[in-house]
Amino acid sequence: MNLNCIIIDDEPSSQKVLKVFIEKIPSLHLISICNNATDALETLRNHSNIDLLFLDINMPNISGLSFYKSLKNPPAVIFTTAYAEYAIDGFEVNAVDYLLKPFSFDRFLTSVNKAFDTLKTPENTTENEVIYVKENKTLHKIVLQDILYIEALGDYVKIHLENKSVITNSTFTNMLEQLPATQFVRTHKSFAIHLKKLNSVSGNQIIINNAKIPIGQTYKASFMKLLLKE
Repeated sequence: MNLNCIIIDDEPSSQKVLKVFIEKIPSLHLISICNNATDALETLRNHSNIDLLFLDINMPNISGLSFYKSLKNPPAVIFTTAYAEYAIDGFEVNAVDYLLKPFSFDRFLTSVNKAFDTLKTPENTTENEVIYVKENKTLHKIVLQDILYIEALGDYVKIHLENKSVITNSTFTNMLEQLPATQFVRTHKSFAIHLKKLNSVSGNQIIINNAKIPIGQTYKASFMKLLLKE
Protein backbone atom coordinates (compact mmCIF):
# COMPACT_ATOMS: atom_id res chain seq x y z
CA MET A 1 0.00 0.00 0.00
CA ASN A 2 1.41 3.38 -1.06
CA LEU A 3 0.26 6.81 0.12
CA ASN A 4 0.63 10.07 -1.79
CA CYS A 5 1.17 12.99 0.55
CA ILE A 6 1.82 16.72 0.64
CA ILE A 7 3.45 18.97 3.23
CA ILE A 8 1.65 22.21 4.11
CA ASP A 9 3.89 24.35 6.33
CA ASP A 10 5.22 27.89 6.14
CA GLU A 11 8.48 27.11 7.97
CA PRO A 12 11.37 25.94 5.73
CA SER A 13 13.04 24.10 8.63
CA SER A 14 9.86 22.11 9.32
CA GLN A 15 9.43 21.38 5.63
CA LYS A 16 12.98 20.01 5.51
CA VAL A 17 12.49 17.72 8.51
CA LEU A 18 9.26 16.30 7.12
CA LYS A 19 10.76 15.83 3.66
CA VAL A 20 13.73 13.89 5.09
CA PHE A 21 11.45 11.72 7.23
CA ILE A 22 9.06 10.99 4.36
CA GLU A 23 11.93 9.99 2.06
CA LYS A 24 12.94 7.31 4.57
CA ILE A 25 9.63 5.48 4.10
CA PRO A 26 9.37 3.84 0.64
CA SER A 27 5.57 3.64 0.68
CA LEU A 28 5.16 7.40 1.22
CA HIS A 29 5.32 9.46 -1.97
CA LEU A 30 5.78 13.21 -1.52
CA ILE A 31 3.83 15.02 -4.24
CA SER A 32 4.39 18.63 -3.21
CA ILE A 33 5.55 21.03 -0.49
CA CYS A 34 3.16 23.94 0.03
CA ASN A 35 3.97 27.15 1.90
CA ASN A 36 0.37 28.13 2.63
CA ALA A 37 -3.27 27.14 2.26
CA THR A 38 -3.57 28.76 -1.19
CA ASP A 39 -0.72 26.66 -2.59
CA ALA A 40 -2.20 23.57 -0.96
CA LEU A 41 -5.62 24.16 -2.45
CA GLU A 42 -4.11 24.49 -5.91
CA THR A 43 -2.16 21.26 -5.42
CA LEU A 44 -5.26 19.39 -4.31
CA ARG A 45 -7.16 20.65 -7.36
CA ASN A 46 -4.40 19.44 -9.67
CA HIS A 47 -3.88 16.08 -7.95
CA SER A 48 -6.93 14.00 -7.16
CA ASN A 49 -4.83 11.16 -5.74
CA ILE A 50 -3.60 12.79 -2.52
CA ASP A 51 -4.09 10.43 0.42
CA LEU A 52 -2.47 12.26 3.33
CA LEU A 53 -1.68 15.81 4.45
CA PHE A 54 1.07 16.82 6.87
CA LEU A 55 -0.55 20.08 7.88
CA ASP A 56 0.79 22.80 10.18
CA ILE A 57 -2.00 24.34 12.23
CA ASN A 58 -0.42 27.71 12.94
CA MET A 59 -0.04 29.40 9.53
CA PRO A 60 -0.57 33.02 8.37
CA ASN A 61 -3.88 34.24 6.91
CA ILE A 62 -5.78 31.00 7.54
CA SER A 63 -4.95 28.34 10.09
CA GLY A 64 -4.35 24.79 9.00
CA LEU A 65 -7.38 23.69 10.99
CA SER A 66 -9.69 26.22 9.27
CA PHE A 67 -8.26 25.24 5.90
CA TYR A 68 -8.89 21.56 6.55
CA LYS A 69 -12.46 22.20 7.69
CA SER A 70 -13.11 24.09 4.45
CA LEU A 71 -12.26 21.10 2.24
CA LYS A 72 -14.90 18.83 0.79
CA ASN A 73 -13.94 15.15 1.02
CA PRO A 74 -10.49 15.99 2.43
CA PRO A 75 -7.59 13.53 2.52
CA ALA A 76 -6.51 12.09 5.85
CA VAL A 77 -4.47 14.54 7.93
CA ILE A 78 -1.63 14.48 10.43
CA PHE A 79 -1.43 17.89 12.08
CA THR A 80 1.97 19.34 12.96
CA THR A 81 2.47 22.35 15.22
CA ALA A 82 4.57 23.78 18.01
CA TYR A 83 1.51 24.57 20.11
CA ALA A 84 0.11 21.75 22.25
CA GLU A 85 -3.13 23.62 22.94
CA TYR A 86 -4.27 22.95 19.34
CA ALA A 87 -4.26 19.16 19.82
CA ILE A 88 -7.89 18.87 20.93
CA ASP A 89 -9.07 20.95 17.96
CA GLY A 90 -7.11 18.68 15.64
CA PHE A 91 -8.79 15.53 16.88
CA GLU A 92 -12.23 17.13 16.53
CA VAL A 93 -11.87 16.70 12.75
CA ASN A 94 -10.81 13.06 13.09
CA ALA A 95 -7.14 13.68 12.46
CA VAL A 96 -5.01 10.56 12.13
CA ASP A 97 -2.57 12.01 14.63
CA TYR A 98 -1.04 15.17 16.04
CA LEU A 99 2.72 15.79 16.01
CA LEU A 100 4.11 18.36 18.43
CA LYS A 101 7.23 20.06 17.08
CA PRO A 102 10.03 19.20 17.37
CA PHE A 103 9.23 15.52 16.90
CA SER A 104 11.54 12.57 16.40
CA PHE A 105 11.54 10.14 13.50
CA ASP A 106 10.25 7.44 15.86
CA ARG A 107 7.22 9.57 16.73
CA PHE A 108 6.71 10.40 13.05
CA LEU A 109 6.86 6.70 12.20
CA THR A 110 4.13 5.93 14.73
CA SER A 111 1.89 8.52 13.05
CA VAL A 112 2.56 7.13 9.59
CA ASN A 113 1.74 3.59 10.71
CA LYS A 114 -1.55 4.94 12.09
CA ALA A 115 -2.23 6.51 8.69
CA PHE A 116 -1.60 3.22 6.87
CA ASP A 117 -3.93 1.46 9.28
CA THR A 118 -6.61 4.15 8.91
CA LEU A 119 -6.50 4.21 5.12
CA LYS A 120 -6.18 0.50 4.41
CA THR A 121 -8.79 -0.94 2.06
CA PRO A 122 -10.10 -4.54 1.94
CA GLU A 123 -7.53 -5.56 -0.65
CA ASN A 124 -4.77 -4.28 1.63
CA THR A 125 -5.78 -6.16 4.75
CA THR A 126 -4.10 -9.54 4.15
CA GLU A 127 -0.64 -10.38 2.94
CA ASN A 128 0.00 -6.87 1.60
CA GLU A 129 -0.54 -5.11 4.93
CA VAL A 130 2.66 -3.69 6.44
CA ILE A 131 4.03 -1.57 9.25
CA TYR A 132 7.40 0.14 9.50
CA VAL A 133 9.64 -0.21 12.53
CA LYS A 134 13.13 1.05 13.30
CA GLU A 135 15.91 -1.15 14.65
CA ASN A 136 18.95 0.95 15.56
CA LYS A 137 19.42 3.04 12.40
CA THR A 138 17.67 0.65 10.03
CA LEU A 139 14.04 1.00 8.98
CA HIS A 140 12.34 -2.34 8.44
CA LYS A 141 9.23 -2.96 6.37
CA ILE A 142 7.33 -5.68 8.22
CA VAL A 143 4.62 -7.65 6.42
CA LEU A 144 2.03 -8.47 9.06
CA GLN A 145 1.46 -11.97 7.70
CA ASP A 146 5.12 -12.75 8.42
CA ILE A 147 4.81 -12.00 12.14
CA LEU A 148 4.58 -15.04 14.41
CA TYR A 149 4.37 -13.22 17.74
CA ILE A 150 5.70 -10.17 19.55
CA GLU A 151 7.50 -10.02 22.87
CA ALA A 152 8.00 -7.17 25.35
CA LEU A 153 11.61 -6.59 26.42
CA GLY A 154 11.57 -3.64 28.81
CA ASP A 155 11.67 -0.49 26.67
CA TYR A 156 11.86 -2.59 23.51
CA VAL A 157 9.66 -4.98 21.58
CA LYS A 158 10.97 -8.05 19.78
CA ILE A 159 9.03 -8.93 16.64
CA HIS A 160 9.43 -12.62 15.84
CA LEU A 161 9.10 -13.30 12.10
CA GLU A 162 9.20 -16.45 10.01
CA ASN A 163 12.95 -16.32 9.41
CA LYS A 164 14.31 -13.59 11.68
CA SER A 165 13.47 -11.20 14.49
CA VAL A 166 13.54 -7.40 14.76
CA ILE A 167 13.99 -5.49 18.03
CA THR A 168 12.59 -1.97 18.10
CA ASN A 169 12.47 0.76 20.75
CA SER A 170 8.77 0.87 21.59
CA THR A 171 6.35 0.19 24.39
CA PHE A 172 4.40 -3.04 24.11
CA THR A 173 1.11 -1.12 24.21
CA ASN A 174 2.16 1.19 21.40
CA MET A 175 3.16 -1.74 19.21
CA LEU A 176 -0.14 -3.51 19.84
CA GLU A 177 -2.02 -0.37 18.81
CA GLN A 178 -0.34 -0.58 15.40
CA LEU A 179 -1.47 -4.18 14.84
CA PRO A 180 -5.02 -5.23 13.88
CA ALA A 181 -6.83 -6.60 16.93
CA THR A 182 -8.62 -9.18 14.76
CA GLN A 183 -5.27 -10.83 13.97
CA PHE A 184 -3.07 -10.21 17.00
CA VAL A 185 -4.11 -11.25 20.50
CA ARG A 186 -2.39 -10.64 23.80
CA THR A 187 -1.86 -13.85 25.76
CA HIS A 188 0.46 -12.60 28.50
CA LYS A 189 1.70 -9.30 29.90
CA SER A 190 4.78 -9.70 27.67
CA PHE A 191 3.45 -11.63 24.65
CA ALA A 192 0.93 -11.29 21.83
CA ILE A 193 0.49 -13.81 19.04
CA HIS A 194 -0.69 -13.85 15.44
CA LEU A 195 -3.76 -16.07 15.69
CA LYS A 196 -3.29 -17.60 12.24
CA LYS A 197 0.21 -18.79 13.18
CA LEU A 198 -0.89 -20.83 16.19
CA ASN A 199 -0.01 -24.53 15.92
CA SER A 200 -1.39 -25.85 19.19
CA VAL A 201 -2.26 -25.05 22.81
CA SER A 202 -0.98 -27.24 25.63
CA GLY A 203 -1.84 -26.30 29.19
CA ASN A 204 -0.65 -22.74 29.69
CA GLN A 205 1.52 -22.67 26.58
CA ILE A 206 0.94 -21.84 22.94
CA ILE A 207 3.11 -23.52 20.32
CA ILE A 208 4.05 -21.54 17.23
CA ASN A 209 6.67 -23.30 15.11
CA ASN A 210 9.31 -24.27 17.68
CA ALA A 211 8.49 -21.47 20.12
CA LYS A 212 6.53 -21.83 23.35
CA ILE A 213 4.54 -18.71 24.32
CA PRO A 214 3.03 -18.51 27.81
CA ILE A 215 -0.63 -17.85 28.54
CA GLY A 216 -1.03 -15.59 31.56
CA GLN A 217 -3.86 -16.22 34.00
CA THR A 218 -5.21 -12.71 33.39
CA TYR A 219 -5.60 -13.42 29.68
CA LYS A 220 -6.42 -17.14 29.63
CA ALA A 221 -10.23 -16.98 29.82
CA SER A 222 -10.61 -14.34 27.11
CA PHE A 223 -8.03 -16.05 24.91
CA MET A 224 -9.68 -19.46 25.12
CA LYS A 225 -13.09 -17.93 24.44
CA LEU A 226 -11.71 -16.22 21.35
CA LEU A 227 -9.92 -19.39 20.25
CA LEU A 228 -13.08 -21.48 20.46
CA LYS A 229 -14.85 -18.99 18.19
CA GLU A 230 -12.11 -19.49 15.64
